[in-house]
Amino acid sequence: MELDGRKVTILKAIIKTYLETGEPVGSRTISKYSDLKLSSATIRNEMSDLEEMGYIVQPHTSAGRIPSDKGYRFYVDQLMEEKDQEINQVQELMFQRVDRLELVLKRLVQMLASNTNYAALISGPQYHQNKLKFIQLSKVDAEKLLLVLVMEGNIIKNSMIPLEKTLRDEDILNLNILLNSSLNGLMVEEINLSLIAKLKEQAGVHSIVVESVLDQIAEAVRAETEDLPIYTSGATNIFKYPELSDGEKASKLLSTFEQKEMLQELIADVNSSEEDAGTGIQVYIGDEMPVQSMKDCSVVTANYVLGEGLRGTIGIVGPKRMDYDKVVSTLRNVMSQLDLAFNQSPEGDGG
Repeated sequence: MELDGRKVTILKAIIKTYLETGEPVGSRTISKYSDLKLSSATIRNEMSDLEEMGYIVQPHTSAGRIPSDKGYRFYVDQLMEEKDQEINQVQELMFQRVDRLELVLKRLVQMLASNTNYAALISGPQYHQNKLKFIQLSKVDAEKLLLVLVMEGNIIKNSMIPLEKTLRDEDILNLNILLNSSLNGLMVEEINLSLIAKLKEQAGVHSIVVESVLDQIAEAVRAETEDLPIYTSGATNIFKYPELSDGEKASKLLSTFEQKEMLQELIADVNSSEEDAGTGIQVYIGDEMPVQSMKDCSVVTANYVLGEGLRGTIGIVGPKRMDYDKVVSTLRNVMSQLDLAFNQSPEGDGG
């Protein structure tokens, strides 16, 4: 007897429903499953075959079915295979565009500095949704597990989790099922204390592993911000303006443009602000600046978007008497051009 497409669909439906409810699953429940258009009788026959093949078991005579270890193993292997295929497809597309995007941003920041006669900066795009797509724990040896996190945008993070005691393969499988069924599709911000407590309770004696996984998820999000590339150009343009060309002021400003941490502070403030959400353009004047060394300047910023959740920041830094009208018009034009260049389908991408 073969595990054909219909049996696979029914098996997945049984496992997903059981993961959600914790109750044995009957044919009538599965017949209401959105992807299936089969009668209860047909589903009962298929469930009998699945039971005979060892993928599901019936805990009580009158009860529905629950997944067996074999069923769980098939489900997790299928899930991992599907995720691998999805990641490979996206990576192929991203590899085609990453080099092009970096080159575009470098040229763009130079053009902005040249056209405005001010200093310019652009951050590389990063995902702001921080949504979890997949979690995988694998045994490395008796003392540690390999954790693979797949985030929105197929950003992959690997880390090691030390173990206080050896885990059986069955324990690791159950932890993978618990973590994926509870966290897949959630934004990191949605992982609250109540959910953490529930996960640790369900993990029982393995709650410390769950706690370590959650710590690594938080660390992965922090690392994304710290690794953010920032391209700059035109810092020496500040010498063109007497109010900024004073030796000490100019030195501090130039130093700021050389220190990635200072620019990240500015970009983090831009991203956390809700001001002028309609246009995406914000203006910081003097003391409104989050970076102390820029208090004698004005900065006009805009967020560009390259797909759902993927966003970067453009900034123009100049004197308080900068030509705001020209700068705002320039930024709007740049955002429009980036949207045109990168928010097309792969088929429509000429580069």
